[in-house]
Amino acid sequence: GKRAIRIIMGGYGPANTGFSVALKKIGDRLASKFRDQVDIKYVYNILDLGYRADDILWLVESGVLTLGYQSSSYLTDRIPAVGIVDLPFIFPDQVRARAAMDGSLGHALTTRIEAETSFRIVGYFENGFRHVSNRVRPIHDPADMKGLIIRVLPSKIQERTFQLLGADPRIMDLTEALAAIKAGKIDAQENPFSNTVTYGVHTFHRFHTETNHFYISRPIFAHRPSFDAWPKPIQEELRAAVREAVAFQRDLHVKEEDDAAAAIRKAGGEIVQLTAEQHKAFVSAVNPIYGEARSQLGPELLKLVNL
Repeated sequence: GKRAIRIIMGGYGPANTGFSVALKKIGDRLASKFRDQVDIKYVYNILDLGYRADDILWLVESGVLTLGYQSSSYLTDRIPAVGIVDLPFIFPDQVRARAAMDGSLGHALTTRIEAETSFRIVGYFENGFRHVSNRVRPIHDPADMKGLIIRVLPSKIQERTFQLLGADPRIMDLTEALAAIKAGKIDAQENPFSNTVTYGVHTFHRFHTETNHFYISRPIFAHRPSFDAWPKPIQEELRAAVREAVAFQRDLHVKEEDDAAAAIRKAGGEIVQLTAEQHKAFVSAVNPIYGEARSQLGPELLKLVNL
């Protein structure tokens, strides 16, 4: 008979993370519907193979992997417009962040990414709100950030955010960042609690602050030449499977955050929850970034995040 369509799905987290489990859900749904028409394989964690986290982009773009996910910030070098979602404090809560990603904001990002790459964007996983962790002191307001060397994602807007907060931001791939944290070469990092725990950072950083400073999504992208060559029913089923997997992954993310906060406390970590006043101090410290972003990204993009 006809040769099965091989679909290799990959990511950069252990097999038990929500992202990996969600990939498996996508694959299972395709396999149960198309049986021997598809041959689905997984590489849950490319870091285990000696790759860097940012390698996932070329691995999918060149077709080594058929489908992957990556935090949107990693695309900002090539597509500056994607930096819109790196702006701090643009979403007051999860409900509105998700609605924006499911609506016109997500659509605008998809259009811009597809225009500049050979990806098909099929959905967005939630990486969620991010928090600062460090090994030096508890952080209650921006003054406490002064001089802390903090790793940030490869995004000029994220780098600028932490400059405005008084820290000393360093752009690093996840792989480099983990090595630097373990060696004590940097003081701080920022991530959802679940990532902080997944990558073992909580065993090096005692101080955590629930800053909720960025909300980041992970686009799910397919190798466009492969995807576009598939029969329509397989394309449509993949998109449907992704919608279902994203809903699943979002629910799981909420639980993973709670579990991770418990793991942080169990390891002897402290989690600072900001008062409304303290939160306001962070928001006003980064205020100049919105004017800067307006000149860089243009008003129509900023409208999508109510700026």
